[in-house]
Amino acid sequence: MASPATTARRSSPIAGRRERRRAEIRERIFRAALQLFAERGFLETTVEDITEAADVGKGTFFNYFPTKEHVLATLGAERLAVIERAHKRAQVGPVMPVLKGLVTELAGNSSESAALLRAIYAAHASCQPVREELIKRLIAGRKLLAEIFAMAQKRGEMNRDHAPEELARLSQIVLLGVILAWAMNPDTSLHKTAEQVWEVFFVNLSAEEKHKRSKEQRGVLAREK
Repeated sequence: MASPATTARRSSPIAGRRERRRAEIRERIFRAALQLFAERGFLETTVEDITEAADVGKGTFFNYFPTKEHVLATLGAERLAVIERAHKRAQVGPVMPVLKGLVTELAGNSSESAALLRAIYAAHASCQPVREELIKRLIAGRKLLAEIFAMAQKRGEMNRDHAPEELARLSQIVLLGVILAWAMNPDTSLHKTAEQVWEVFFVNLSAEEKHKRSKEQRGVLAREK
């Protein structure tokens, strides 16, 4: 009679293959849905369209996503996970480089096409359940961003001209605006645009940058005298 440990070792590879298979199917459904949202629009895409494109049964779709709205929720969860990872990095190292990477990653993820981004924005504007999910993610993301900004201010990396909560709110507005504007007219790389936004707007939050500007202003005043 096989021991429990032996049985566990035998079943482990089988369980691993099963989980990988489930992950592959889920990813196939997810990517097929996003492709259709980009091509047809969120509202115009049905669950039947998604299952046909992913080559799975309708029941299989519902095993992974209760509704097509949950596909967009998954995309939003990935974005929130980006902020969570940045929050962890900020706890153990300099915050400003983490913030720069976060801004460019959130706004500059070129894996999504302009058409998909337009479809996502349209879904948020016209579908109440999708909009409610977006609001929940924005609130959770804003809380994490505020904590990151607070860390930077506490360590002297960022000036204290504005409260962390206000910086988080304004940052979300800027990033959402940048992504929407790019989606409407993708005339350059979204990643490059995000880097330019960092250099123009966010770098001015740096305590070092504020000190540099103050020194330059004092120099100007001294010369004028």
